[in-house]
Amino acid sequence: MPHLDSGHRMTTATADASAPALPSGPADLAGLEPVERIKRRWPFWLGVAVTLLMVAGIARKLLDGGLAGLEESIPDSPLFYIAFFAAYMALPLGDWVIFRKLWRLPVSGIVPIVKKTVANDVVFGYSGEAYFYAWARQHANLTATPFGAVKDVSILSAIAGNAFTLILLVLAVPFASQLLPDDMAKNVMGSAAIIMGISLLVILLGKRVFSLTKGLLWWIFGAHFVRSILQQVLTAAAWYFALPDVPWAIWLVLGATRMLVGRLPLIPQKEMVFATFAILLIGHDDVLSSMIAFTATLTLLVHMTLLGSLSIYSISRKDI
Repeated sequence: MPHLDSGHRMTTATADASAPALPSGPADLAGLEPVERIKRRWPFWLGVAVTLLMVAGIARKLLDGGLAGLEESIPDSPLFYIAFFAAYMALPLGDWVIFRKLWRLPVSGIVPIVKKTVANDVVFGYSGEAYFYAWARQHANLTATPFGAVKDVSILSAIAGNAFTLILLVLAVPFASQLLPDDMAKNVMGSAAIIMGISLLVILLGKRVFSLTKGLLWWIFGAHFVRSILQQVLTAAAWYFALPDVPWAIWLVLGATRMLVGRLPLIPQKEMVFATFAILLIGHDDVLSSMIAFTATLTLLVHMTLLGSLSIYSISRKDI
């Protein structure tokens, strides 16, 4: 019996020595949780970083001469502010409708979409898409693969906007030739040709670029195009309510210019860039240039107000 016990102990010891080491209990696994948690929380920290950049961008623009627009004439008609806010919300609401169809996005999904819009405007082009993708990664219950949808929607938004911009430019050319110097008019049309060339290239490479089905892609393109029309009509209406005596040809040229500036991907605060161009085009002493500057400043103030209130809402829900 002792011999057998000894052999048994030797066999057991040998087996224990050859077996792989196993965690002794939950305490050993606890040390891995912080690393895993950091990996899972990178979308959260990216959202925080983009939000801080948005705040800094708005503050810099407002303090760096942006408030000067408020010192000029302020539109008296309440219809101006109604049309202005409707035009402002046309973009995020249009995106919400699209992602509602793709992901069954709840009403609360308008919050990150508005932040995406603000980021694209005050940080740099497509930073909002990075923020929105990070937000979607945090909400895996919406979609398992958010990158493809965010990418396709963003590309189609650019293509639809480019197509609508080309239509506006064609309509505005007869009037723009009277308002713009020949060199500037040629540069504008050259920029439009480059933008449309890029869009056509993306369309030709469609199967290699897009992830969604053909039917969904056409539906998204149509939604973006309708939204572009609605946004431009509401913006022109706001300008008209502010200055009803300005000829409609001026609004047409300015609308086409605004759309063209909006197509430039790496320029932050496009409204301010457009305002500067409009002032150079129209003149510093005209009430029209003052109204354009006021509209650009009002856009920044709405950015700041919505970003502040929505950030408080997101923090309360721990959903940056």
